Amino acid sequence: MKQDRSLLVITHLSQLLDLITGFGGFVVPLILWLTQRERVLAMDEHGKSIMNFQISMFIYAIICIPLTLLFGLGALGLLVIGVLCFIFPIINAIKVNNGEQPSYPLSIQIIK
Repeated sequence: MKQDRSLLVITHLSQLLDLITGFGGFVVPLILWLTQRERVLAMDEHGKSIMNFQISMFIYAIICIPLTLLFGLGALGLLVIGVLCFIFPIINAIKVNNGEQPSYPLSIQIIK
């Protein structure tokens, strides 16, 4: 196994493809994680945290949709999810580049 911080940074930043394609932010990190987890040091750990974050945000977005219809609070929830999905990949890419451990808030540990 080799250490490749640049690939870890790219994996975290690839989540931002959601802004362009709508789904690339899930697919690209998933592919990078599955293909590189045996070759790149810490890729398995980072990939799992990214996937848990992406799946958690998707679940929260699904929950917000009916709340929008019922209380209007879901729109605020979707806005918060959008901000989290934009900010935390950037913060964690910077952390990884500096050799720090990334952390994603509100992530449900689905993949362990």
